[in-house]
Amino acid sequence: MTKPDRPAETTTPTHERVFRALRSEIMHGEITPGQALTIRGIAETYGVSMTPAREAVRRLTAEGALSLSKTGRVSAPQLSTERIEELASIRALLEPELAARAQPRAHLALIERLQNINTTIEQMIVKKDAVGYIRSNLEFHRTLYLRAQAPAMLAMVETVWLQLGPTMSALYARLQRPNAAGNHRTAIAALRAGDEPGLKLAIRADVTQGLRMLGS
Repeated sequence: MTKPDRPAETTTPTHERVFRALRSEIMHGEITPGQALTIRGIAETYGVSMTPAREAVRRLTAEGALSLSKTGRVSAPQLSTERIEELASIRALLEPELAARAQPRAHLALIERLQNINTTIEQMIVKKDAVGYIRSNLEFHRTLYLRAQAPAMLAMVETVWLQLGPTMSALYARLQRPNAAGNHRTAIAALRAGDEPGLKLAIRADVTQGLRMLGS
């Protein structure tokens, strides 16, 4: 893990800051499946005591983002094919629904923002930057889903992203996806046209296409 830049002063509690930063690293694939972590190492990385580091690990373990062995070993879990398929099914159910709820609230500025993010995704593909790809891809989806105004549903989806992060990074680091942004372009066109069925199909295709490869 790389030590993040931190402001000199912050009103965010230390344990919350460590939790958010570590959660972001896991979700965006900066930690690989099976990678071992230690409470002491996390504390040193973020310049905090053992207590907030331990609390961050506890919360992330509860979310399924980290696993804790009986011996106290902390690591990012290595997902089985069955687990990947289960998480893929959750995404395929929830994300098209979030997109459909966002569609009536889509405006020109949102569409332009999504186009810009998709351009970044294409650049990450060319650079073969797995972490950059995952970060930009999730930003695309989150930007759209925030317009759904369904925070509980979005929170469920983000937990799935969190559990898949390390596995996605391991996969995208070795696979070529030259057309990975194509479904996003279809989704943007559907948003512009006010085509809810087309939008749902594009999002479902985007989700299942990538996760099908994860399980293969």
